[in-house]
Amino acid sequence: MKKITSLAPGRTCLFGDHQDYLGLPVIACAINRNIKLTAKQNDSNLFVLNMIDINEVRTIDINAVFDTLEPRDYFASSLRVLRRYGCVPNAGYNITIVGDIPINSGTSSSSALLMAWIYFLITAFGVDNEVTPEFIAKIGYESEVLEHGEPGGMMDHFSIGVGNIVYINTKDPFSYQIIGTELNGLITGVSGVPKETIGLIGELKGNALMAIDIVKQNYPNFDLNASKIEDLDLYRNCLPDRLIPFFEAALKNYHYTKEALKEFEKPALDLKKIGSLMNDHHAVLRDLLKITVPRIDDMINAALRAGAYGAKIVGSGGGGSIVVIADPAKVNLVIDAILEAGAEEAYAVSVDPGARIIENLEI
Repeated sequence: MKKITSLAPGRTCLFGDHQDYLGLPVIACAINRNIKLTAKQNDSNLFVLNMIDINEVRTIDINAVFDTLEPRDYFASSLRVLRRYGCVPNAGYNITIVGDIPINSGTSSSSALLMAWIYFLITAFGVDNEVTPEFIAKIGYESEVLEHGEPGGMMDHFSIGVGNIVYINTKDPFSYQIIGTELNGLITGVSGVPKETIGLIGELKGNALMAIDIVKQNYPNFDLNASKIEDLDLYRNCLPDRLIPFFEAALKNYHYTKEALKEFEKPALDLKKIGSLMNDHHAVLRDLLKITVPRIDDMINAALRAGAYGAKIVGSGGGGSIVVIADPAKVNLVIDAILEAGAEEAYAVSVDPGARIIENLEI
């Protein structure tokens, strides 16, 4: 009888929100809040999943093939995807799931749960492919986004699967590079306002793609990945007024992400410069894409007044959380200020090495 424990961290997006589904790069990092899945083999043909934090138990037949999927049923979609890669369950497990990633906060609790589940399944039942962080991330992306036809990108799965601070080039051919393993002065602030994911991403993605398509019709040689912020005035004249903010946001956020990459590639991090770029990025998310809410704005303003170098909303928007870069000596002051501004939680975080198996025993 086997006992397997897998761990998957949450993630925060430092640069590149609403960019990965456009084929533009992102800079994200795994953070040391996690989902832990502990599985003990049983004598049945059932997975019995006890999700402690939401007080819910689910039972899945190990032979289920899930010809149809319920929306956002990632347990089912990942089983379906993994079967195509030769991972076929042949034993049941009693599974306990606990975590300390705030739910619906923009720090990827659902993707972390999915990645922990995938790591367990592959460890328990094998797979035809070499198991690498990139492979785990790829399965996560297929299971969550492609299998369900959702509008999101691959940032969550690769930042969680690969871990550390990662630069993800989402344009085909896809590539990524780890650009750091620690980032001092990193803070997460949780607003307590539930974020709105699928609908908001779908709307913003649709408008951005529509704007890009119109520009291409007028300028056939236009390449978003080769675009520069200086080109904005050239292209905006062919766009209807309502689509200009979405196109402008894409070019500006791409610019700030490229500038941030230059900073991360230097021998020593300049936290003030990274924070300044983070502020510029947030201004685009707030003023052009309009994905913030008053409590998020209050939290960010309070953090900056308390001495933070930079702060921005994280994730799809409409609520969720913020990420803050601060002088490490002022972290506690900044956390107190964020809480006083109405945050549900605020805490220092560190960079995590990514999803992994922490226990694989015969019992």
